[in-house]
Amino acid sequence: MNLFLSKVKDIAIQLKIRNIFKSLRVRFFIVVSITGLLSCLVMHALILQSYEDRAVSVKSTEVQTQLRILANHLITYNYLQDTSSEVINAELDMLANLYDGRVMVINDDLKVVKDTYNISQGKTIISEEVVNCLKTGSKGTLSKYDSANGYIEMITPIVTTELIEEGDIAVAGNTNEVVRGVLLTSVSTETIANTLEILSRRATTLETLIVTIILVFSALVSYALLKPFDRITAAINDVKAGYTDKPVVGPNYLETEQIINAFNAMLRRMKVLDDSRQEFVSNVSHELKTPITSIKVLADSLLSQEEVPNEVYREFMTDIGEEIDREDKIINDLLALVKMDKKASGLSITSVDVVSLTEVVLKRMRPIARKHNIDLTLESNRAITAEIDEVKISLVIMNLVENAIKYNKENGTVKVELDADHQYFSIKVIDTGIGIPEDSLDHIYERFYRVDKSRSREIGGTGLGLAIARNAVLMHRGSIDVQSTLGEGTTFTVRIPLICVGSK
Repeated sequence: MNLFLSKVKDIAIQLKIRNIFKSLRVRFFIVVSITGLLSCLVMHALILQSYEDRAVSVKSTEVQTQLRILANHLITYNYLQDTSSEVINAELDMLANLYDGRVMVINDDLKVVKDTYNISQGKTIISEEVVNCLKTGSKGTLSKYDSANGYIEMITPIVTTELIEEGDIAVAGNTNEVVRGVLLTSVSTETIANTLEILSRRATTLETLIVTIILVFSALVSYALLKPFDRITAAINDVKAGYTDKPVVGPNYLETEQIINAFNAMLRRMKVLDDSRQEFVSNVSHELKTPITSIKVLADSLLSQEEVPNEVYREFMTDIGEEIDREDKIINDLLALVKMDKKASGLSITSVDVVSLTEVVLKRMRPIARKHNIDLTLESNRAITAEIDEVKISLVIMNLVENAIKYNKENGTVKVELDADHQYFSIKVIDTGIGIPEDSLDHIYERFYRVDKSRSREIGGTGLGLAIARNAVLMHRGSIDVQSTLGEGTTFTVRIPLICVGSK
C-alpha cells in the first residue's frame, strides 16, 4: 500500500512539474535567464581571450625590440667569434632573468655559441624555423605562443648591413642584409596567466552578480508582462460562469487586444445566436400554433351549429384543409432546415448540368407564374457543368423563383440568368416586384422573418424559404447577395464554386 501511494505521489509530482513548464511565465523566465547567462559566459570568454591575445602581442613586441638591440651588440662586440665579452654575457643573463626565459645564440653554422641555461652550448641546432631565419633574415623573424606550456618562442636574426656603392654616387647605393646568426628565445608567460586568473575570478564574481540581477529582473518582468493575461483569463471565466455578459476589457498590449477582440467578437456572435435561438423558438411556437388555432376555431364553429348546410360544411372543411397544408409546409421547411444545420448530413456531390437543372425547376414553377400572370424566362450564356448537390441547389432556385413570383406585380416578369467563369457559376433571379425596404435587407435570411406579414400569410409563405436557400448556398461554400429597390424589383445573385469542396 505504501509503495502504491509513493508511486501515486511521484506521478502527481511529475504532472505538477510538467504543468509548471507549460506556463508561459515560467518559459519566459527560463528563456531570459538562459539568454543572460549565455551572454555573460560569451563575454567572459571573449574578454579574457582578447586580453590574452593583446598581452602576448605586447610582450612579444617588447622582447623582440630588446632582442634586436642585443643582436646589434653581438655584432658590435664580435660575440659570435669570441664569447668572452662580459658585457654581452651580462646582457644575455639579464634578459633571460628579466623575462624568466632562456636565450640561445646560434651562429650561421647552426652551432649554439651561448645558452643561458648552459644546456645546449656547443651543440648543433637543426630547426626549420632557425634555418629559414638564416636564409631570409628579417623576414624570418618569428613569434610563436604556446598557451599549453606557457611560453612564447621567438626567433630573431643577427644581421649586418653592407652598403654597395656604384661609381662615386653614394645615393645610388643598395643596402643588403647579411645574416650572421640567430637568437632563439623562450619567454615565460606566467605573469599573463596570473593576470588572466585574477581577471577570471573578478569576472566570475561580476557575472554571478549580473546573473542574479537578470534572474530577479526576468522574474519581475515575466510576472508584470503576463499579468494582463491573468486578468483576461479571470474576465473570461466570469463570462463563462454567467456572472456577466459584458465585453472583456484589458490593457492596450497588441497581443492582448487581439485576444480580447477575438473573444468579444465570439461573445457578440454567441449572443446573436442565443437571441436568434430564442426568437426562433418563439416564432416556431407562434407559426405552428396559428394554423392549429384556426383549425380549432373552424371546428368549434361547425360543432356549435346544428343542421349545418353542406355548402357551409364544405367551405369550413376546405379552410381546415388549407390550414393543415400550411402546417405541413411549415413542418417540412423546418425539417429541411434541421437537415441542413446538421454537419453530418453533408452534401451528395454529383456532376450536374446546371442549365438543365434550372429548366426543370422553372418548368415546375411555370403553372404558379401563369396563375399570377408572371412572365418567367431563362437566359443562359453558356453550358455549365458543376459538382454540386442537385437537390439542395434545386431548393435554392425554387425558393428564389417562387418568392420572385409571389411577391411580384400583376403582369410582371421574372428572369433567371445563368453564367460562369473558370471558378464559379452564378444564378441571378431578377423580378419586377414590390421590392424590399432597405432596413429589411439585413434580416430577410432570418427564419420566419417577413417583410409584409399580412401579405405573406395571404400567399402562403412560411418565412423559411430564404433561410433554406442561404443555408444550401453556404454548404457549397458559395455566396448569396441581394439588391432591391422598393416598388421596382429585386435581384438575388448566387455564386457557387464549379468544384464543391464539401464532403460527398
